[in-house]
Amino acid sequence: MGFGVFIHRSDSIYNDRPAEQYQFPRPYLSRVEACVGHWIIYYEPSKVNDTRGYYAVAKVQQIIPDPVTPDMYLALIEPGSYLDFVNPVPFNGPDGVVERGLLNDQGRISGRAQSAVRPISPSDFNRIIDLGLETNELLLPRVDETGTSPGFQDEQVPFEFEQSRDRVNYIGSRIVRDRIFRRIILRAYDERCAITGLKLINGGGRAEVSAAHIRPVEKNGPDIINNGIALSGTAHWMFDRGLISLSDDLEILISRQVNDLDSVQAFINKTGRALPPGRQFECPHPHFLQWHREHCFKQ
Repeated sequence: MGFGVFIHRSDSIYNDRPAEQYQFPRPYLSRVEACVGHWIIYYEPSKVNDTRGYYAVAKVQQIIPDPVTPDMYLALIEPGSYLDFVNPVPFNGPDGVVERGLLNDQGRISGRAQSAVRPISPSDFNRIIDLGLETNELLLPRVDETGTSPGFQDEQVPFEFEQSRDRVNYIGSRIVRDRIFRRIILRAYDERCAITGLKLINGGGRAEVSAAHIRPVEKNGPDIINNGIALSGTAHWMFDRGLISLSDDLEILISRQVNDLDSVQAFINKTGRALPPGRQFECPHPHFLQWHREHCFKQ
């Protein structure tokens, strides 16, 4: 099968952590097995309020039986592979349904669209990646999928796989991932430092704020929006060195090892809490905040 689509809702009853694991029942086992070692795209259905549509990509590493729930399984995500899209992709785009493999012979949406796990063609994968990550300018020219004649079909299929390989190389690049992560985090926080509350723009129009990983990449921290926070230079330095941290409800914690407590207290915003992003699902996850307190913060 190769490429796949995994449906995940933000209000899911399943034990999903998209950057780490995806829980599913036995009937989907063969479909998920076909995705092991390959990339999948996460999709949030339109029935969810403020749906994100196709919103992230990740690579399935292996499948294990769920150690807690009988007849359930966990698809484990390869560490460091998850990546949020810069632009979540709606199910219906300007040219119609984006995932064209869901259309039947009459051009209508088939029952496959209801499947929580389903295969996706290389051409659909390429299209969604291009729309979600704005990669068009850096990749091979896309194939004209509307005007391909049957006589060229045998040549077209392997070329689609070559294009897919190019996109996979793209989303695996650390330089590319850092750039995408920065765009996602700064947009979520309106280019404002969550600790100080300041929004400073330099003379070139660039925000003087950085996208910080709460759990660092070198410590297996994923490139997921819930593992990020927008910080100014000084706040970022203090956060990385454990001089400040955050509680699960975003209270700013100051280390006892800070040598100038009064200045630090004056430095943080008056609420004493990190400013949250605009949407709830973008907030730092307690799972990553706990890691920072336990492994980085100097009590």
